[in-house]
Amino acid sequence: MLYRTMPKNGDSLSILGFGCMRLPMQDGMIDEARAIRQIRHAIDQGVNYVDTAWPYHAGASELLLAKALKDGYRERVKLATKLPTWMIESRADMDRFLAAQLKKLETDHIDYYLMHALDGTSWDNVARLGAAEFLDTAVRDGRIVNAGFSFHGLGPDFIRIVDAYPWVFCQIQYNFLDEEYQAGTAGMKHAAEKGLGVVVMEPLRGGNLALPTPPPAVATLWNEALVRRTPAEWALRWIWNHPEVTVVLSGMNDEAQIDENLAIAATAEVGALSAGELELVGRAAETYRELMKVGCTGCGYCMPCPSHVMIPICFEEYNRMHMFGPPEEVKFRYAFRMSGELVDGNPGFASQCVQCGECLDKCPQLINIPEVLSQVVAEMEDADMAQKIEVAKGIFKVKVE
Repeated sequence: MLYRTMPKNGDSLSILGFGCMRLPMQDGMIDEARAIRQIRHAIDQGVNYVDTAWPYHAGASELLLAKALKDGYRERVKLATKLPTWMIESRADMDRFLAAQLKKLETDHIDYYLMHALDGTSWDNVARLGAAEFLDTAVRDGRIVNAGFSFHGLGPDFIRIVDAYPWVFCQIQYNFLDEEYQAGTAGMKHAAEKGLGVVVMEPLRGGNLALPTPPPAVATLWNEALVRRTPAEWALRWIWNHPEVTVVLSGMNDEAQIDENLAIAATAEVGALSAGELELVGRAAETYRELMKVGCTGCGYCMPCPSHVMIPICFEEYNRMHMFGPPEEVKFRYAFRMSGELVDGNPGFASQCVQCGECLDKCPQLINIPEVLSQVVAEMEDADMAQKIEVAKGIFKVKVE
């Protein structure tokens, strides 16, 4: 296992972290025995950063992780979890959730505590309610050790959130398809320049970049390489090639996945990929983009929409369905994300578009946004959307008991 240093505190962290959002399942529940074995095996092989959150597995992930970290394993890792910002209505809520998480995780402190899933709106909300004072107090009294945030918004908002508080670290979605998405490369470099450690989530885009059988055009490119690698290895090595990256989280739930990721993490040094190999990954990324239905980069110049349509996210999920699928799973994601339940409760469905055309002159890619939104409606919005939203609310809005 290779390790990198968290810039502001000197922690030596394994470059591979264990993400507990996609643990193995059995009969609709976490397969506890198997999940505990997997987590402990990874720790025994050198992983020392484990990540969970309040809503993962409908609130069961933190409880499972507490069991996995018994028998001396808690002392061997840095534990990360997250405050569900979309459920915060007061300063007191922040303390209530943290207290509940400490109890669920059976620990007296969280090593790396994140404001979860921030975008510009949710940050403004928790900042107004006293997030900075909460974090300062929790660090001072030892309930948390390091304060950070995870991000799911537009690039300009990422920059201002980084600059708004003396964070120790941030967590961003980053992979070879997402260099310009959300925080992107520019945001990652800005965070690193400010001294923040960078934890990467979705390095394989939910496993889609690791499919053993990629699209034929992509498979042809990988077969050109002098050194043969699996799709997962190409994707992970590309991220670890960046010196700004501290930890890459993998939602490993299969023993073969874990062992493959551990093997890659033993040799993935910064700069290990040659110029030719980086060029090959770039060509693979371009090939994937050619398969996209919409050439949207997620820049957000079309926003805000006067009808409150979440245009970049609509296009992101539309592309996801056509590039990777499966359709019903993506429709579920779309329904819940567009419902606004994770942000401010205000929906942003493609069907809210009134064809005003205000976005047309703003798009650098010259996308006919109203026309494509109508295609999104036709393919993504069905009669079961309300049911999908209610199911997802049950997953993400686990209340404090």
